[in-house]
Amino acid sequence: MLYLIFSIICSVTVGILFKILKQYSVSFQQIINWNYVSALIFCFWVFQPDFTEISSVSLPWKNFLILALLLPVVFIFMTASVKTIGIAKTDIAQRLSLCIPILISVFVFKEKIIPLKTVGLVVGFLSIFLIFYTRSKNSVITRNSIFPLLVFFGYGIIDVFFKQLATFTQIPYTTSLFIVFAGALIISTLISMFQVVRQKEHFQWKNAWIGLGIGIINFSNILFYLKAHKALASNPSTVFATMNFGVIVLGSLIGIIFFKEKFSKANYLGIGTTLLAIALITLAQFYNL
Repeated sequence: MLYLIFSIICSVTVGILFKILKQYSVSFQQIINWNYVSALIFCFWVFQPDFTEISSVSLPWKNFLILALLLPVVFIFMTASVKTIGIAKTDIAQRLSLCIPILISVFVFKEKIIPLKTVGLVVGFLSIFLIFYTRSKNSVITRNSIFPLLVFFGYGIIDVFFKQLATFTQIPYTTSLFIVFAGALIISTLISMFQVVRQKEHFQWKNAWIGLGIGIINFSNILFYLKAHKALASNPSTVFATMNFGVIVLGSLIGIIFFKEKFSKANYLGIGTTLLAIALITLAQFYNL
């Protein structure tokens, strides 16, 4: 359980840092880019990926490419979401993204959906509306809500491709993870180069140091989560549910108490229905109820 606690803290800490950095003159793209540098270094050091079998197997390059493209792009959406709408709602959007793989499995792969999972999905989408609901002259959903919605759909699609990658057993999953990180670094570097060359954005070493630190935190999140699954191999539902519940509760508390993020009654109801949706989906996925 200690691994899970560390993973939850690491996950929420990234959002906290982006919220704080909003007040300073930094390049979030450069920070994201350097994040992948340290994540790749630590992935190589800790997991020690084996590349000897790569030449002898047919690798899922399509999955690698899509994930390498999506990871840095959705990371940009996440930073924008934290800056505009806050830590709490961004964390909730990211955790509710588990609805997307279920919908894709039903409508694309024609998987039979069980009643409890259907209820969980309905509650989950109700939660999204309640979380992003706000009274406005123009719309009940503010324009800033586009960023957490992109986080919701983006991380949901990422989850689908990572699940597909997990079924590829010809090379270790950690080796696949290293390849994805390497690709994400290349894509992120190209975006950073475009901003430096075309948009005249200046390179700053402070962005590098911040990014390297965030990369360590991000990698630690993944490492502790994998260790939690290994330590609690007989109870995967506990890991899955605790991680999602923990991030939502901790992120919401920090957002409300320390950053004074505003929540309406509908938003608070949305937090409750989010937790209910995750509980229902967890029970449905792991116990086939």
